[in-house]
Amino acid sequence: MASHILNRFKQFDAYAKTLEDFRVKTASGAFITILGGTVMILLIISELHTYMSPNISEELFVDTSRGHKIRINFDIIVPRISCNYLVLDAMDSSGEQHLQIDHNIFKRRLDLDGNPIEEAKKEEIMTSTAVPNNSTDIGKITCGSCYGAAFNDSQCCNTCEDVREAYKMRRWALPDLSTVEQCKNDESLEKVNLAFKEGCQLFGNMDVNRVGGSFHIAPGKSFTINHIHVHDVQPFSSSVFNTTHIIRHLSFGSDIKNANTAPLDGVTGLAKEGAVMFQYYIKIVPTMYVSLDSKVLHTNQFSVTRHQKSVSNVNTESGMPGAFFSYELSPLMVKYTEKERSLGHFATNICAIVGGVFTLAAIFDSLLYHSLNAVQNKVMLGKTG
Repeated sequence: MASHILNRFKQFDAYAKTLEDFRVKTASGAFITILGGTVMILLIISELHTYMSPNISEELFVDTSRGHKIRINFDIIVPRISCNYLVLDAMDSSGEQHLQIDHNIFKRRLDLDGNPIEEAKKEEIMTSTAVPNNSTDIGKITCGSCYGAAFNDSQCCNTCEDVREAYKMRRWALPDLSTVEQCKNDESLEKVNLAFKEGCQLFGNMDVNRVGGSFHIAPGKSFTINHIHVHDVQPFSSSVFNTTHIIRHLSFGSDIKNANTAPLDGVTGLAKEGAVMFQYYIKIVPTMYVSLDSKVLHTNQFSVTRHQKSVSNVNTESGMPGAFFSYELSPLMVKYTEKERSLGHFATNICAIVGGVFTLAAIFDSLLYHSLNAVQNKVMLGKTG
């Protein structure tokens, strides 16, 4: 009875075995087996790598997180203008304006070949040189001439900076500084001489309000007159500045993988027509990244539209030379969430790989075996005839 039940149970065997005596092993079969095994192993390794990497889901929703600031990270090289003649300014649509930003901003002097001349220095807030308080100095310079730029007889220009400020308030062009007595021993003459003999690397980061705004790198000392932002490039004309620049890095927040957080890295703005105004219109998309350990990272992706125009001829074009970055924020936020992949899905794919490769290998082996046998039989029949 038990033997009968066992024999009936064996009928369910879908993998009936042939006798060893009836099996024929061929070289072509061995080659297909090795090839199929290699393909199988490679596909399993690829599937394992996919399983070990997290699955990233993407969501899009309205951004309501307007409280914190945006950190702008940048590293820009201007190879044809010295650091003394370059400033970084930023302003936003809320009306807050920053002149000569120097918070976590560094400048490194470069030679014309791009090699560093000295270590990077953090920029400090520059102030006008004060009138000396020492009685001996006052005896030597009682009231320096402003060279016609004074508003009244009591105004004195005892330093080179005082003369520059007086001319700036008059909106006059500066005279040759070598003819100004207060500037003969001043560092400004050396700065003027090095204006086009060095390059400059500006890098660092700055925190700005989470609203649209702009920042720019341009030659000349920046200041505001009657709510108008201007740059003083005296004693030069703005048309002589070559604003070619290299954007080594620009991002708004932290960098994350598989996201468009730094599309301008490596971009070069080449000024071929003298003084050129480079404009970058940036559309920022706030981004949230949630890792497997539930850590949340806030950053920003952005797209950019580039435009440039020559400002050498003041009669035909308006603007000033430099690199100008205008940015605005999208009202939508992208959220990336890392999730673990399903073990069942991984096992199913492994089974599909093994079964699929095994089946295809068997089909190829059968076709090759029967084809070779047919050719061999024809050859033998031909010889016999």
